[in-house]
Amino acid sequence: MSVAVIADAHLGGPGGLAAPLASQLDAIEAGECERLVVLGDLFQVWVGSRRFETPEIALVIDSTKRLRDRGVPVHYIEGNRDFFLRGSEYDRHFDSIGAEFSFETGGRRYLVVHGDGLNARDYLYRFWRRFSKNRLSRLGMLGLPRGLADSFIHRAERGLSKTNFKHKTAIPEDELIAYGRKRLREGYDELLLGHFHEPRRWRLPEGEIRILDAWFRTRAVEWIPGRPEGP
Repeated sequence: MSVAVIADAHLGGPGGLAAPLASQLDAIEAGECERLVVLGDLFQVWVGSRRFETPEIALVIDSTKRLRDRGVPVHYIEGNRDFFLRGSEYDRHFDSIGAEFSFETGGRRYLVVHGDGLNARDYLYRFWRRFSKNRLSRLGMLGLPRGLADSFIHRAERGLSKTNFKHKTAIPEDELIAYGRKRLREGYDELLLGHFHEPRRWRLPEGEIRILDAWFRTRAVEWIPGRPEGP
C-alpha cells in the first residue's frame, strides 16, 4: 500500500470550494492507502475552535471521519495558516496533529514537515509567526466575542499575505538543504516539505529532499511512493 499526502490545499482561498477534495477523500479505499498525511494549510485559515468552523471545514472533516471509519489513519501537520489545532476540539478527528510526522513505507523512512519556519532570512514572517502562534494570542483570540475573533482571523490572513513576498516567492535552497541534511542524518531516507507550492527535488548523499506541489495547483493527491495499481 501507499501513503496519500495532501499539501497546501488552501480551501476557501486559491483552492476554491471543498467539495472536489472531499470527493477525492471519499474515493480512497483502505486496501490501497496505508494512511493519509495532510501537510498543512488545508484551508486558507483554520482556527482550532468550532466557533469559527465554516461549511467547507465541516465537509472535509466529515470526509476524514469516513476515511478513518474505513480503517485509514489520518495525520495532520500544522502549517502557517493553521492556528491552535493541536489540543483543540479537532484533535479527535485525527490520529495525530503536530509540527512533523514520520512514517515508513516501501522500505524507506520519511519525515514530513510543513517548512514555513525554515527560511532564516525571512525575518518579517518569523516575527509574524511568533506573534500569532503563542499561548497569549491563543488565549486572547479564543476568549474574544465571535465578531472580534472573526476580525482577528481576517487580520491574520492579511498579515500572512503581506509577509515578505520576496522570501515567499524564492525558494531558500541553501537553508532547505542544510536543514534536510541535518534531519536525514537522523535516519530518514526522504524529507517531504510543503509550503512553497512548487515541486522541487534534491538528491544528496544523506538522502532526498522533496517539496511537494500544492493541491490548489494540481488538484491531485500525492502518493508515496506511488499510486497503487488498480485491479
